[in-house]
Amino acid sequence: MSTSRVAIVTGGASGIGLAISERLAVEGAAVAIFDRNGGAADEAAAKIAASGATAIGVTVDVTDRGQIDAGVEEVRSRLGRPTILVNNAGLQGFSPFLKISADQWEQVLAVSLTGTFNCCQAVVPDMLEEGWGRIVNISSSSAQGGQPMMTHYVAAKAGVIGLTKALALELGPKGITVNTIPPGFIDTPMLRDSERKGFLGNTEDAIARTPVRRMGRPEDIAATCAFLVRDEAGYITGQVIGVNGGRNT
Repeated sequence: MSTSRVAIVTGGASGIGLAISERLAVEGAAVAIFDRNGGAADEAAAKIAASGATAIGVTVDVTDRGQIDAGVEEVRSRLGRPTILVNNAGLQGFSPFLKISADQWEQVLAVSLTGTFNCCQAVVPDMLEEGWGRIVNISSSSAQGGQPMMTHYVAAKAGVIGLTKALALELGPKGITVNTIPPGFIDTPMLRDSERKGFLGNTEDAIARTPVRRMGRPEDIAATCAFLVRDEAGYITGQVIGVNGGRNT
């Protein structure tokens, strides 16, 4: 990866987003970590910078288009034009379908789907100026197979897959690729929290149903993302790249 490439990772201060931020920085990108927890974003960026790579933290809530636009402008002024965008920010929710309120529905879609749309709109002009761009949207394997008690989350992530495919067709002629990674059973703080609350059943049973017989790691997603943003992945676009240990094929 060229050291001149500037990447934005949303929700980049923890879990899968943090692993992606760290991996892209190791590969030579200057990374802007967007997170609504600005302190965590700054801390993650400082850790990356301490290793000799380039990273900054930017406080951005992806449900706020004004914050997104301001954040992208800060990236331009501090690092340069962003040409890599990883839309990782998401909000889980567990609730019986008939108990999902309108506010809950809107909130989950605002983070996962509308936030992805707004971040793409804010960054694509820079990619068009450069004649090169890479967008990777983190969706969810639940959008492929469904998941009870998560209708709003599954719908939002399924929307991300559709958005990815449509945008790939539109931006392909401009040198911009758009792909989505739907992670499977990944060991993250969010998953462990859901497990403690009893929403995910027995972890050992889930591992037993996974062909490779282990949970996924955030680094597994980061490795795939790092490949998709390289020059050599320029003939891959509009694709759903499952990283799930074989749970969905």
